[in-house]
Amino acid sequence: MADESEVLFTELNLPAELQAGVDAAGFKTCTPIQAATLPRALQGQDVAGQAQTGTGKTAAFLLATFNHLLKNAPEQAPKISSPRAVIMAPTRELAVQIHADALVLGGETGLRAKLVYGGADYDKQREDIAAGVDVLIGTPGRLIDYFKQGIFRLDRTQVVVLDEADRMFDLGFIKDIRYVLRRLPPPEQRLNMLYSATLSMRVLELAYEHMNDPELIQIEPDKMTVDRVTQVVYFPANEDKAGLLVHLLKDMDATRTMVFVNMKRDADYLARLLQKNGVAAEAISGDVPQRKRLRMLRDFQAGDLPVLVATDVASRGLHVPDVSHVINYDLPQDAEDYVHRIGRTARAGASGDSVSFACETYAFTLPEIETYIGHRIPTGSYDPGELPQLERPPPAPRRRGGGPRGGPRRGGPPKGDGGRRRRRKGGKPATQS
Repeated sequence: MADESEVLFTELNLPAELQAGVDAAGFKTCTPIQAATLPRALQGQDVAGQAQTGTGKTAAFLLATFNHLLKNAPEQAPKISSPRAVIMAPTRELAVQIHADALVLGGETGLRAKLVYGGADYDKQREDIAAGVDVLIGTPGRLIDYFKQGIFRLDRTQVVVLDEADRMFDLGFIKDIRYVLRRLPPPEQRLNMLYSATLSMRVLELAYEHMNDPELIQIEPDKMTVDRVTQVVYFPANEDKAGLLVHLLKDMDATRTMVFVNMKRDADYLARLLQKNGVAAEAISGDVPQRKRLRMLRDFQAGDLPVLVATDVASRGLHVPDVSHVINYDLPQDAEDYVHRIGRTARAGASGDSVSFACETYAFTLPEIETYIGHRIPTGSYDPGELPQLERPPPAPRRRGGGPRGGPRRGGPPKGDGGRRRRRKGGKPATQS
C-alpha cells in the first residue's frame, strides 16, 4: 500500500504555468493517488495506478502529461497534425470530463487539448484535429477512425494515457487499444500512464507489454472505499419498492441522488413514475442519445436535476461532485458493481449515503456483496402503511420505425463507443451515435 502522507501541490515544484492551473482548479493538497504517482510521473517514469474514479487520478495524469510536454518541446513542427499526447477513455462522458479538466489545469500552458468521441460533431472534430493538437483526448473508436483517414499521425507522440483500463476490457476495446499502442513510438521513447479500478492480470499484461518498466501503485482498493459510505439495506416486497423509493426520496435530506436499476426498460419506467409523483428525475442508459446524455449530466452536476436513474453504464467513469445518496433500487448481480455504484458518492475522501433494496427478485445477491465488502450491511425497516399511493405513468410512446419489426431504433446504442463511421450509398458518411 502506498504512503498516504499529506503532500501539498506547492511541494511538487511544478512549472509556473501548471501551478497556475492547479490554483485555478482550487487544489491545495494532493489526494493519495496524486501524492503516490506524481513524483514519479513528473520525472518521466511510467506509472500503472489502481484508483477509483473520483480520487483525483485525472488531475494526476493531466499534470504529468502537461509537465512532460513543457519540458520536452519538439525540435520542429510537423507538416501534418501530430498529437504529442494521446489520452484514451472508455466512455464519451469520461472523455468529456477529462477534456474539461485539461482546459482548467492546462489553461496557462499554451498547449492545445482537443476532444474526439462518437455520436456528435464528426466534421468539426476532424477539422479541429487537422488544425493542430497537442493533447488528443478521446474514445478509441473515433480516434482510430480519424487516424485511418490520415487526419493525424502518431509517430511523434510523447505521452500516452489509458484511463479506466479495466473498463476498456469490459467494453471490448482492447483490440482498438493495442492497435493504437502499436503505432506509437517505442515505450522507452514516451511517458506511459495507466489507471484502473482493478489491476487484474489482463490489465497488468497490457501494462508490461506496452509500458517501460512501470511502477505499480495501489491506492485504496475499491472494496475499501465503502468504509466512507453509510449503508443500509431494506427488504421490500416487489410491490412496495416504488412506494418506498418515493417515500425515501421525499423524506431524506438529499441534494443529488443516483438511483441504479439493472435493466434499461426499468430505468425509463422508473424515471417516468418518479416524475408522475412529484420527483424530478431522468433516466440515463446506453440508449439515450449522446446530446441528451450530456445535457442530463450537466443538469445533474449543476443541481437542476435532483435524481438521475441509471443503469450500470453510469456506474463507472463518471465524476459527479457532491452526490449525497446512491440508491440501489435493484441490487446488482455482481458484487464489484455494488462497490462501483456506491462509489458515485463519497468522492475524493468525502462521505456519502447508500440505500439498497433487497427485493424478492434480487435479494439472492446480498450474501455475495456482504462477503466481498467484508461486513454485514445494517438493515432498515419501514411501515408499508406509511408508503404513498402512487400514480402510475401512462405507457411510454412507441418509437416510430423502432423495434425489431420497424428497422433500427432511433438513437439506439452504438457498438463500442460509437466512433466508427459507415457510408450510405450516394450520400455523406453516416455516423453512429
